[in-house]
Order: sequence, then structure tokens, then C-alpha cells
Amino acid sequence: MSAPRYLIDTNVFIGLEDHAEVAPVFSSLLQLASRHSVGVFVHEAAIDDIRRDKNEERRRVSLSKIKKFPVIKKTTGIDQAALEVRFGRIRKPNDLVDATLLHALDMGVVDFLVTEDQGLHERAERVSPTFGARVLYVADAVSLLQTTYEAIDVVFPAVVEVEAHTLPQDDPIFESLRSDYDGFDIWWRERCVKPMRKCWVVMEDRRIAGLVVRKDEKPAETDASLPGEKILKICTFKVRPESRGVKLGELLLKQVLWYAQTNRYDVVYLTTFPSQKTLISLLEYYGFEHTHDNGNGEIVYEKSLSRSHLQPDPAASLFDLARRNYPRFATGEGVTAYAIPIQEDFHEILFPELIPPKSQMSLFAEVGSQRPGNTIRKVYLCRAPAMITQPGALLFFYKGKSDGFPSQAITTIGIFEEMTFATSTEELRRLAGGRSVYSDVQLRMMNATEKRPVKVINFLLAAHLEPPMSLDDLQTSNVFAERPPQSIKNLAPSQQISVLQRGSFGFAI
Repeated sequence: MSAPRYLIDTNVFIGLEDHAEVAPVFSSLLQLASRHSVGVFVHEAAIDDIRRDKNEERRRVSLSKIKKFPVIKKTTGIDQAALEVRFGRIRKPNDLVDATLLHALDMGVVDFLVTEDQGLHERAERVSPTFGARVLYVADAVSLLQTTYEAIDVVFPAVVEVEAHTLPQDDPIFESLRSDYDGFDIWWRERCVKPMRKCWVVMEDRRIAGLVVRKDEKPAETDASLPGEKILKICTFKVRPESRGVKLGELLLKQVLWYAQTNRYDVVYLTTFPSQKTLISLLEYYGFEHTHDNGNGEIVYEKSLSRSHLQPDPAASLFDLARRNYPRFATGEGVTAYAIPIQEDFHEILFPELIPPKSQMSLFAEVGSQRPGNTIRKVYLCRAPAMITQPGALLFFYKGKSDGFPSQAITTIGIFEEMTFATSTEELRRLAGGRSVYSDVQLRMMNATEKRPVKVINFLLAAHLEPPMSLDDLQTSNVFAERPPQSIKNLAPSQQISVLQRGSFGFAI
């Protein structure tokens, strides 16, 4: 079994505007890779790109930095036309380098590509969701290595609600906020501390890794342009520079959208600078629209939240409809649904926020004492014989008999995106991709082979049933027969509705 290989783009460690922000997390990437015998490579095409740099001194420094990494050679016989068919239009030399890196990833020469280039992430996503999940930001690559190889020590980050005055002003995250906004300290004291404004924070190592500050607004006092009486403004949406990536931003956005939908807001919006490309891509993926600019160099992104039933759109897949309208999803006629039995251990891996907290401690206690949280995009691994083919199908996760609460109950609803098959551990690592929450030991124990492949199910976390729907209720409602299913089970429309009626989602089903 070969060791995993990570291909790093040159922008990970050279040519960035602020080296101080990237260096710590890049060091963590190299340390973790070295500790666990994970190969870190650069590509010959990227070296060619550096050699084209007209700044002689910068070119010399860049080439000296890249020498310590082993090189993936270019594949002969692959021309630009062939790359464009697979990876999209190539307009300039940098695009050709990007497509060449993706080609190495596509061939399986490497398992993951690490880059801060938003355009490269978007190219990969257009190939397929599974392929896109193998292109990682540096922070997410570090998170994946920690989860894969140091799972015993890793605790999922927690979203905690606090008041602004309780946060220490010497926390490093405030330094980056001060550099972004003139007069930040005055604004923070007058607009956040004095009114004790509510915030959500994510803690890592007793420091703030992510911060959201929220504010209720009325139509007469808002910068939002979409219609609505109840408006939620996200005044601050900040992830600490060394923690930037998809996962923490997605975790915070999930908190914002679940809160706004449940509490019947009409509009949620925020302002950001055009340079925040990762945040903008995340917002657009989940249905935010760039409505206007505010005159301060910022752009305004807004999202309408409806409480009506989400009607299928013939022009879009049910999955695309769900992600754009997240956390709403289509239900009823034309929407297939499945019950997916899941063992307790894997349930806790996928949905750690449902693990009952052992104790209530202060915000700055050890992170492990907090209720953990998780992101929106997930992957589930199984060998169930059933096939799921409809993007946007509903997945009802049934937790089997368990020592912990709940036991024998449907707890969670997911939105199906894509199913693929892994026929080896190496392929399983790749297909689980950046969404994986499984350790390498767990992946190897699944023993994926051509005769016994492992199904890789990508989905969005849509909602949790509160309270979970127990086996007694499932049997009484004829969702299950006398015994719960041992494998993935297709549910009839009436059974689907019986489950959904137990939830409170903030919109009509």
C-alpha cells in the first residue's frame, strides 16, 4: 500500500502578499506530512512557471525554496486541447499550469492538491464534486491530516454563542480585523461591547479561530436591498488567517443559516471585500447574491429566506436547488428518500454535534469540553447494495442500537449529492477527499477491493430531528415494518412525510 501524496501549488509558500499569515499553517502541513510519511511534491510545470517570473531576485528566491521538494514530471503527449476538454478553457500560461496540476491529480499520480488559488478550486469543482473535494486549502489539508492520522487527539471545533464584551481584545484575530478596518477598536467598543452584541465563535487552542458578529435590523435601518421585515446582518465574518479554508467558514455559515431559517428571518446579508475570494465562493455556493456595492470598497451579499415549500425547478437538479436555498430542501412528490442505518461509532464521527455534552465549562476551557460542531458537506462510507441515483434525494440517518442517547432512532436528514465506488484503500482515501472525518486506520479496516468495493456517498447536512424519531414511532407510523432496516431502504412518499412531520425546519415541507 503506497503512502499518500500531496501536490502543493507554488502559491502555498511563495508569491503571497502576506507571508506571515501563511507560514505557520504551512509549517504545520510539512510537520504533519513528515511525521506520518505523507509525500509532499511540487510539479515540473509550476517550476517552469516560476522561471517565467521577470523579477530576477524573486525568481531566484522562489527556485531556491522549491528545490527541497521532490518533483512530479510532466506527462508527455498531453496537449492543451486535451486538457481543455477535461478542465475547461485555458486562456493564459497560468491556466495551463493549473490544468496540468489537475491532470496529475486526475491520473492518480497524487492523492490531493493543496492550493490557495480559488480559480483552481472552481475548475476542480466543475469536473465533479468528488474531484473538487481532493483540492484543498492549506488549512483544510492540515485538518485532513490531523483527522486522518491523529484522530484520537482531534476534537471537532465548537461554535459557541457569547457576548462581545466577553472576548479578549488581545486575541490575534482582532489584529487582522484592525488591519482590515480603520477605526475598528472604536466601532467594536461602541457598537459591539457596549450593547453586548451576540457573537458566535469557534475556538482552537484557547484562541478564536473564527468569529461572527450578528445584528437584527429593520427595513428602515438596513443596507440590505432584498425585501423583508426581519433582517439579520452579519457585521463580522472572520476566520483567523492560519485557519482559512472551507471547513471553518462552512461551519460558521451553517450556524448563521440554521439560526436565521429557524428564527424566521426574511433576509440575511453581509459585506465583504472583493479580495475575500474564498468567502465569496462559499457564499455564492449556498445561494447568496451580490446585490450592490456599499461605497466603502465592499460588496454586499444577500440571501432571501423563504418559509414556503421549496418547489422543484425543471431547469435545475434537486441538489442544486437545495444548496442554493440551503437550509431548505425539496420534499414530497418527485423526491426520493432513503433510510440509512448507521452504527453508533460512525454516527458520532459524522454528527459529533449530537453527542451530549459532558459538562458546561467556560469558553476558554479546553475545547474538548464543548459541544462539537461540524460542516455542511460530508461523506458517508458503506457497503449497502442499494443504489442512490437522484441528486437531491433525502437521506434519513437511522442510528442503530447504541449505548448513548439516542438509540434506535432517525436523527438526521441529508441531501444526496453523488455516489462513487472505491476499490482500494488508496482510492478510498481519494474519494473520501477533503470531506473525510475517518482515520486512516478506519479506512484501511474497510478493506476496499474490486470484489468488495466501498460506496462513497457525498451529501449535505440539512437538519437534525429534535427530538429524534424513535423506533417505536417509526413502526407506529409505518415507516419501518416490525424490524428496522439492516441496509439502505427506499421510503415511499407517505413514509418520507411521516418522518419530516416530526421536524421543525422553519419552512413548509
